[in-house]
Amino acid sequence: MSKNKHLSIFDRNKIVGGLLTRKSLRHIALDIGKDVSTVSREIKSHMIIKRKGAAYQHGFNDCIYRNECNEIYKCNDINCTKDTCRNCGKCINYCSKYKREECDIREKPPYVCNGCKIRSKCHLEKRIYDSILAQKQYKEVLNESRSGISISEAELQFVSDLIYPLLRKWQSLHHIYETHKDEILVSERTLYSFIKQGNLESGPLDMPRMVKYKSRVNTNHKKLKIDKKCYIGRSYSDYKKLLDENPDIAVVQMDSVIGTKGSNVLLTIHFINCSLMLAFLRDRNDSQSVIDAFNKLNDILGINDFKKLFPITLGDRGSEFSNPKAIENTIKGKPRTKVFYCDAMASWQKGQCEVNHEFIRRVLPKGTCFDFLTQEKVNQMMNHINSYKRAKLGNNSPYEIFEKMYGIEIIKKLGLELIPPDEIILKPSLIK
Repeated sequence: MSKNKHLSIFDRNKIVGGLLTRKSLRHIALDIGKDVSTVSREIKSHMIIKRKGAAYQHGFNDCIYRNECNEIYKCNDINCTKDTCRNCGKCINYCSKYKREECDIREKPPYVCNGCKIRSKCHLEKRIYDSILAQKQYKEVLNESRSGISISEAELQFVSDLIYPLLRKWQSLHHIYETHKDEILVSERTLYSFIKQGNLESGPLDMPRMVKYKSRVNTNHKKLKIDKKCYIGRSYSDYKKLLDENPDIAVVQMDSVIGTKGSNVLLTIHFINCSLMLAFLRDRNDSQSVIDAFNKLNDILGINDFKKLFPITLGDRGSEFSNPKAIENTIKGKPRTKVFYCDAMASWQKGQCEVNHEFIRRVLPKGTCFDFLTQEKVNQMMNHINSYKRAKLGNNSPYEIFEKMYGIEIIKKLGLELIPPDEIILKPSLIK
């Protein structure tokens, strides 16, 4: 076996060559001097999914009933020229009868379609292993895995909840650490670092002696460490490829609107096709609160309407969106959406959502503490914003376009209300 633990680009090229010539994983492993399990994990971790049917198909359709189905206009597009929905493929995003056909061959080694003889004639989605893309993803994970702090959100919150009330009694951090050493899983010095970097609810003002000291010039704020593997297959380039293959698929963008530090946070969900935005109040900016919001939406809408509204979800690389599998699937494990991420430091890639936040900032200016908000007040604010007419929508409001696209029943489920034009208020007095 090779002494090098990591696969090189040459090893990955050999894996591709072995897959194309239909070699077994055991033979591929012998060729590159690695264990079979290493090759298997490499293929599973870096394979990409292409929703593309047979070479002669115009649209992708992997529904198990596609051959005998005669449904028409499931997408409500009156300009559609296809005689039946099965010929354009849009129906899989809207039809309640849709059931995905699975490939039995793909569930066994080598798990991908690289060497499949019927690949060009297959109607199902393709799983491909690409050596160049795999090497790029490997380097991204390797570089980014060394940044941040190695502690989970739950552990960080436990430490914060433990030390905050004691610091408010003006106990020293040294005294707290020595008293609760068995409960706090980091060193005393690390605790000081967390407080300086703003990762805990406590701050320097809670420690009277600490505020007397000058801060070092190069103190960096480190974010919570995120498992970078969650971005594999969900990058912005993967998102663009999917849109190129499915240009008519609906996309929603998600983001967070933050008030003062330590106060409540808003989760915003923006529908690109109609500019309507939903907002949900959260008591902290962590991944579990985002998952809870999506689960609540799933309960309100039902799985079919949820999949209709949220086929693709695009977010930034904030730690609150770092558990994509829990967002993509229901509590019972049923798929409901597909999550993708913008590139690092590239929030402009979801610019529509960022622009719409300007309306929220009219009502909740920057620096506002969100602790006084309730979900009822947030809903009231969003109803006024969604009833505001936009020139880009042909002088219609997002509410009116959304109703035409999805119907009044979904409007009722979401509890949306149309505000008369002369009664719309977009200033802080609306909810204060």
